[in-house]
Amino acid sequence: MKMPTYLSKTLPALLLLATLAGCAGYRITGARLSGVASGPVPPTELITEQLISAEKALRAQRGSQSLAHLVVRNPPPYVIGSGDILSIVVWDHPELAGQGVAASSTAVDSNSPGAPPPAGFVVDHEGRVQFPFAGALTLAGLTEEQARALLTKRLAHYITKPLVTLRVQAYRSKRVYVDGEVRLPGLQSINDIPMTLVEALNRAGGMLPSADQSRIVLERGDARYQVGLRGLVARGINPGSILLAPGDVVRVHSRDESKVFVSGEVITPKALTMHDGRLTLNEALGESGGISPLSGDARQVYVVRRAPEGTRVYQLDARRAGALAMAEAFELEPRDLIYVAASPLANWYRSVSMLFPGALTQAVTLSRP
Repeated sequence: MKMPTYLSKTLPALLLLATLAGCAGYRITGARLSGVASGPVPPTELITEQLISAEKALRAQRGSQSLAHLVVRNPPPYVIGSGDILSIVVWDHPELAGQGVAASSTAVDSNSPGAPPPAGFVVDHEGRVQFPFAGALTLAGLTEEQARALLTKRLAHYITKPLVTLRVQAYRSKRVYVDGEVRLPGLQSINDIPMTLVEALNRAGGMLPSADQSRIVLERGDARYQVGLRGLVARGINPGSILLAPGDVVRVHSRDESKVFVSGEVITPKALTMHDGRLTLNEALGESGGISPLSGDARQVYVVRRAPEGTRVYQLDARRAGALAMAEAFELEPRDLIYVAASPLANWYRSVSMLFPGALTQAVTLSRP
């Protein structure tokens, strides 16, 4: 039987392209992540129901960091510390006031470094105050009521039934620092109003629109606590019950630090911002337009993650039954990279086009009758 004319013209060209593809080292049945450098490659973990359950348990374990000692239901009253300025008045005995008693009747916070401190009795570095007749009183660590009782007891040796008014004129001994995506970052003085996490954020002017409410970090000494508002509410903890301690640092991270990156064979490669600290693989692919139907390989959807133990690579076969459900359940982490590999046929076409520009077009042209 005689071979058709168009096939006799096309067959040599197709054989030539198949030979070139073999020389280029591409196989249509191959499934490999293109662009990976030679050398040790992290093992690829298939995204399965078991892997998702394990990741969820690990995330819950990391999020179960004990915050019990940060939660204070009934905050204690303010205690006097070194650097505080006290207003002390002994009624009917103005001669005891001297030059130290403040004229103002309103307690203030000394937050401005350039502002002069109000007049009053300063608690020295040893926590003591010098007062006429009473001598040196150690008031650091005492509440206003306790300090007033101590001073009254000392003065009772010289004055009959003294009436004493003692209060903190300026709060300067205890401070916290609020940094990051807030309107007024800087030092915040702890006063008689309990300094909770919500109070500190409000005094800093509130969070900016660019703030990531799920990534608020509390640093206390060498310890770091993830106290994101979303995580606290999910665990049934009221953010207003997180009591700050002197020297605490509250950092509100930006949403730009929580991006994930989608590249490869998708409709629109882009960097995506997580939604309050949460973004699933299915949502990331959807916001990028999905896998390219012309060049993407649905069997090779990769998630590359930098973990403390090293780089981890996850793979999803989107053609399997239940793949969409697994993609929706697989939660991403900040700085994850999602890569959709090209199909073997797309890799083969690109390689031939690079080696012999126009060869494939010529073969298709010759195949037309």
